Amino acid sequence: MLRSINPYTQKEIYHTEEFTSAQVEEAINKADHTFGSWKTLSFSERSKLMLAAARELKKNKKEYAETITAEMGKPIRQSVAEVEKCAWVCEYYAEKAEKHLADKIIHTEAEESYVSYEPIGVVLAVMPWNYPFWQVFRFAAPALMAGNVGVLKHASNVMKSAANIEKVFIRAGFPEGCFTNLPIGSDKVENIIKNRKVKAVTLTGSKPAGGAVASAAGREIKKSVLELGGSNALVVFDDCDIDKTVKTCIQARYQNTGQSCIAGKRLLLHRPIADAFTEKFLHAVRELKSGDPMDEETYIGTMAREDLAGELEDQLNKSVAQGAAILIGGKREKAYFEPTVVGAVTPEMSIFKEETFGPVIGITVFETEEEAVALVNRSEFGLGVSLFTQDFHRAKKLVPQFDDGAVFINELVKSDPRLPFGGTKISGYGRELSMDGIQEFVNKKTVYFHKF
Repeated sequence: MLRSINPYTQKEIYHTEEFTSAQVEEAINKADHTFGSWKTLSFSERSKLMLAAARELKKNKKEYAETITAEMGKPIRQSVAEVEKCAWVCEYYAEKAEKHLADKIIHTEAEESYVSYEPIGVVLAVMPWNYPFWQVFRFAAPALMAGNVGVLKHASNVMKSAANIEKVFIRAGFPEGCFTNLPIGSDKVENIIKNRKVKAVTLTGSKPAGGAVASAAGREIKKSVLELGGSNALVVFDDCDIDKTVKTCIQARYQNTGQSCIAGKRLLLHRPIADAFTEKFLHAVRELKSGDPMDEETYIGTMAREDLAGELEDQLNKSVAQGAAILIGGKREKAYFEPTVVGAVTPEMSIFKEETFGPVIGITVFETEEEAVALVNRSEFGLGVSLFTQDFHRAKKLVPQFDDGAVFINELVKSDPRLPFGGTKISGYGRELSMDGIQEFVNKKTVYFHKF
């Protein structure tokens, strides 16, 4: 039995029987059968259905958002925004898929030569709980528009959201088997990857989960895309607009109660403005409203599970024992963790080296641009970095020096359907979104016509 427990009330809100191996096999067979006809539809026909999915998301966004909030504690306004963003990605690929997958003409000695982009079949998505709709739709919209079909293994604590996602596609009129939710535990994933009808796998999650999935896919010689954790740095230079930068950094760290792979987890402050910035940042943190995630005014809800809050508390305690100083917050009660700021953080400490998946941020002071770059790149993660400066010449000079998959100037790192998204190092490989994302799960076929 898979159960969803509301982290705020600690009450069970949903449960479902786990699929047996036979049921999983049947679902994959049905998906593969559907692929046979789905891949033959025109982009226009697929686009109509994807736009219908967007309309369904907008029409019933409150219903879907309330389930997200109940299952994992995201403040309701942020849950509504998540569903709306899913509608956007559906609309984006409904409009752009045909262009992104148009034949690429390459001039050679041949009469005609080009690359075509063809669907590959059933793709398995293994998805996390922190953005239970968005993480799935940013895979599903491009994969389905490319002509593939999807099967979903979602996180066990958001099974009602998983069922709702399947419902979106059913209500939109997609053929049965085009997108299928599999209510299963992680122990069944490897056998699904082994299934000959499953052609590829994408995972968003932790390094251990990514390593397990990549290993299984590698043994089967199947394509995999991994979007793993992050420890993004917010690099604040002395010429920044302090008030606007504080506001952006607050959002970067504390939205979704800090439970985001692309959250700004390390605050690197230029020495000349470190004290002034810290004072304003602490004031802004004090203004954040914690409380019932269903309350429209709540910004900090609960963490998704009590054990996750406990892990964050352990990281904080270890860092304090190493010499870090709690400037504000630091307390937790069950799954609730106060928004916390920690000063005097050095690269040897847990909250600098590890991913902190919750509302805790550490402050490290730097003296020079070179030191800032070294601190950012010292991380094992490589998802993204934000720079805050009025000097665009400085920013453009620094961009190539970072190892990360994304650099944002005067903005938090975020995913956007129009831009490729993905990381380096232990943050994973492959790209989602934009043209790059839709071309991950296609056969890039070389075609060559020679006339005798």
